[in-house]
Amino acid sequence: MQRVLIGLAIAILCGPSTSAADPSIALAPATMARVGSVDERFQSYNIEMVEVTGGHFWRPYADRRKPSSKADRVPSSRDPAMYAYRKPIDLANPRLRKLAAALGPAYLRVSGTWANTTYFDDINDSARALPPGFSGALTRSQWRGVIDFAREVDARLVTSFATGVGARGAGGIWTATQAEKLIAATRSLGGNIAAAEFMNEPDLAIGGAPAGYDAARFGRDIAVFEPFLRRASPDTILLGPGTVSAGGSGDALGSEKLLTAAGPVFDAISFHYYGALSPRCSKTVPSAAARDSKALSQDWLSGIERAASFYAGLRDRFAPGKPLWITETADAACGGNPWSSTFLDSFRYIDTLGRMAKRQVQVVMHNTLAASDYGLLEEKDFTPRPSYWAALLWRKLMGTIVLDAGSAATPGLYLYAHCLRGKAGGVALLAINTDRVAPRSLAFSAMARRYSLTAAKLTDTRVRLNGRELKLAANDELPVLQGQPVAASRFDLAPASITFLAIADAANPACK
Repeated sequence: MQRVLIGLAIAILCGPSTSAADPSIALAPATMARVGSVDERFQSYNIEMVEVTGGHFWRPYADRRKPSSKADRVPSSRDPAMYAYRKPIDLANPRLRKLAAALGPAYLRVSGTWANTTYFDDINDSARALPPGFSGALTRSQWRGVIDFAREVDARLVTSFATGVGARGAGGIWTATQAEKLIAATRSLGGNIAAAEFMNEPDLAIGGAPAGYDAARFGRDIAVFEPFLRRASPDTILLGPGTVSAGGSGDALGSEKLLTAAGPVFDAISFHYYGALSPRCSKTVPSAAARDSKALSQDWLSGIERAASFYAGLRDRFAPGKPLWITETADAACGGNPWSSTFLDSFRYIDTLGRMAKRQVQVVMHNTLAASDYGLLEEKDFTPRPSYWAALLWRKLMGTIVLDAGSAATPGLYLYAHCLRGKAGGVALLAINTDRVAPRSLAFSAMARRYSLTAAKLTDTRVRLNGRELKLAANDELPVLQGQPVAASRFDLAPASITFLAIADAANPACK
């Protein structure tokens, strides 16, 4: 299969630099052409609605307790091996706020499957019995916590609304009562909903929609929702359809049918992408060899390209010229794989950002910030995981202007480039070497600073920057992300490494 390398414009020169004796790839940062730009909040994240309210979410693999429906208060309809009860997340936690703020500006999406059946209790009576058709309650004080958190960490709020049977009137048509209360409360609490989807993943039958829900019903719902949103919150970006399927129109709830039924109402086309089901849902645990082989493979890393191509095609048909947003993505649905919290998944995480920026996807929201195994932070004490450190380096170095990419027939090497954040004319290069044994070589005639992420083992939960372990200092201070000077010469990329190069003096005219 031909390898597709995106995000970095490179010059592969003839002669010694590409010979078998010296296979380094020669780069020309000064002449890399601009291909477009992404939102300043391109790298964003989710906090699930069920985290805010408290409730049952995907049980972490590290939870060694014997699953118990009684101890974990898991309803009989759910498997206690898959779910565990969480108290509401402490959004006032200083460590959580500090680490989230370091990723700002961002979008914070509070949604997820549980949001479809969450009742907004605007008088803060959490002890009141839930109305029929709802499975959880969001109190006014909890929503205030979300708004305060978003303000403190420079995040703009994205959400969806209750759409289950409890939010419907005669004939099963959606009513705006709950959404209107949430929007009014947001405004009164000093917040703003920057963007919204009608519901989370309308193509799945697990979101609390009425029995027999299909594209025609979705179209009728959108016909009610769209004018309501324009009136109640006119500055809110209408996202949709917010689906996870990437197939054709054969299913009753296929993305194509949903867009056909909804009509040309969306301001941006949103979708979700997961490369697989986690062992929680698939009930299949791959061997270590299969896991490690797949997790760095071209087929695995490029899967999101196929999904993006599918949705770009739908966008071109149903909403020409509108942007693409990914409002949920991680390595695997149902809380992530057992290795999601290790260095191994950092490759997929950071490669996804590079690929989607090249494709001009405007926003990529990682699921989650701090819940289950795919969280950027450990959920109990908010300790940074390897992917968090990769996210922090992206935020520090990769600007919003994306530079052109060539291709290189170098197996296991992925190259991307953006304008360097905060430095006119500067270029930031991202080089991902997924080969576990062989180094890769780059050559460029400019001074640079190197930021290389490695780990002793791919499945380690600790990561090193230029050989030194990254960890929080006293009072949860973030370490200084110090790049090492690189002279103008050939540069080797270590096996199984992620390297950012900051070339401040590239003098690239596209970056001025």
